[in-house]
Amino acid sequence: MYLSVVEPITTIVGGPDLYINRGSTLNLTCVVKHSPEPPPAIYWTHNSEEINYDSPRGGVSVITEKGDVTTSYLLIQRAMSADSGKYTCSPSNANSKTVVVHVLNGEQPAAMQHGGQLRLEYPISVFLLSASVTLMS
Repeated sequence: MYLSVVEPITTIVGGPDLYINRGSTLNLTCVVKHSPEPPPAIYWTHNSEEINYDSPRGGVSVITEKGDVTTSYLLIQRAMSADSGKYTCSPSNANSKTVVVHVLNGEQPAAMQHGGQLRLEYPISVFLLSASVTLMS
């Protein structure tokens, strides 16, 4: 007879670093898998402080879908420089996960989040270059 222990796994999609342009909507997605039951609560913090969804800033909301896989979406509209920093998703029955958000003022890093998805600049070019170098050698 074997005892199987399953430990819940928490991930934040696109982490550990996300880049977004100032004024865009930031969508952080926290996923909890392999939990024996959905977490009773998922807490979000920004730079170790609990996020206030009723702050005068406005445009901050959270949506959580519970099930075999539980997903919590933290949405921040009109991102500003003050929204940069460490965001932590803490399910009440699983380990927490942290992502670092960089709100940019027009800079173009190698990776940027667009429309809630992580997009790499020039990924096809890099792949084709790698493939052609491999074929030539």
